[in-house]
Amino acid sequence: MKTIHLALVSALALVVSVPAWAQDRGNMTGMSMSGADQAVKTGQGIGVVKAMDPAAHTLTLKHGPIPAIGWPAMTMTFKVDASASMSGLKVGQPVAFDVKAKGMSGEITALRPQS
Repeated sequence: MKTIHLALVSALALVVSVPAWAQDRGNMTGMSMSGADQAVKTGQGIGVVKAMDPAAHTLTLKHGPIPAIGWPAMTMTFKVDASASMSGLKVGQPVAFDVKAKGMSGEITALRPQS
């Protein structure tokens, strides 16, 4: 009986937490998940720094829609090109950025801190 109770509590916790997790990921309706849409596209976005890893040269941004590449607003981690300096950036700082995208992968090619 204790095992069944634990399993039910675990399942309920999962059901309750999934919508909260999915909500922060943005609406990905209309985004191609197939390998057929693998052309390199470029666009510009505006977002807020959520996390950064200078050693790995990655930046996690919560950004608005990027129509030029067909992306809705979402939070995602980007590789940052060596030519795009991350120095001086802080978590919580707004930034404008240029991105090169292929499928669901994006690389930031330019960063412009905003005030």
